[in-house]
Amino acid sequence: MKATVLRGVGDIELVELPDPVLREPTDALVRVRLAAVCGSDLWPYRGQESFTPGDRMGHEWIGTVEETGPEVVGLRKGDLVVAPFAFADGRCPACREDVPTSCRRGGFWGGANDGGQAEAVRVPFADATLVPVRADVDDDLARRLLPLTDVMATGHHATVLAGVVRGGTVVVIGDGAVGLCAVLAARRAGAERIISVGRHPERASLARRFGATDTYHADDPQTAPLIVERTAGGAASVAECVGAQSALDLALAVARPGGTIGSVGVPNGITGVNLYRFFRANVGLRAGVAPARVYLDALIADVLADRLDPSLVFTAETTLADIADAYRAMDERKAIKVVVRP
Repeated sequence: MKATVLRGVGDIELVELPDPVLREPTDALVRVRLAAVCGSDLWPYRGQESFTPGDRMGHEWIGTVEETGPEVVGLRKGDLVVAPFAFADGRCPACREDVPTSCRRGGFWGGANDGGQAEAVRVPFADATLVPVRADVDDDLARRLLPLTDVMATGHHATVLAGVVRGGTVVVIGDGAVGLCAVLAARRAGAERIISVGRHPERASLARRFGATDTYHADDPQTAPLIVERTAGGAASVAECVGAQSALDLALAVARPGGTIGSVGVPNGITGVNLYRFFRANVGLRAGVAPARVYLDALIADVLADRLDPSLVFTAETTLADIADAYRAMDERKAIKVVVRP
């Protein structure tokens, strides 16, 4: 089969690898239907995160079950399945506490594990990891389901961590796919005022389509004081969806005393957290990897019921044969997010 690997900085290659096979009785083999390139894929691609040459790539994908191990009971050949970006056994203390991304026997797609930017994937702990969806899913519905594997679940997690409530106000820092999905999640949660802060003016219109009531530029020195002024002291909830020092600093600047920051941006270049500023203002900081599997059932139900459509974050599409072009397009900010077809 064909699969995407990272050979070196800026060097994405499609290679031939042996087809995956069942190794454990709880495994499933899945043929990938759609995959995507994530902003976090760019960290090793740019050399900003360590990697081993030859690492597999891709953690956002959906596909069709081809074969299951003898202990898999909830999946059948032909099932369309949505895969969260991490696999887990579903039984350990972390899984029982709804943080499957901390499962000691689990892991994340890519690296030394199978990656989703490929033709097929071996899925460990298939029953606990994969969510089956009805088989009659057309291309449009498949595209709407694909963001749930990571960016929509992560955007939702930001609103959960930030304590977004119906009728409340939230500031979303970041206009990448996760930040845009956090705007959508805040609207889904019933927030009355949703303030989107980003660096790309062309994405402000999409943020408004997703539910933003106000948009600001992150680099404008007047942004923080204006938000504080226009929210009568800052927002009770702030969703930090970037992971950079400047984003965390801005989040703290616009949080009201007693407010909460939910941080889901993969930390990159954060050199310090001024604990005294949090302490002095009684601002809480909650951060963590989204437990996507915990959220999938409800998110899938909303997509199937036509209540949720995050697919507008996809602004380009390519085939697996042209996967290197997808990375370049996102690296050069020519695309927010790219759909990849095997």
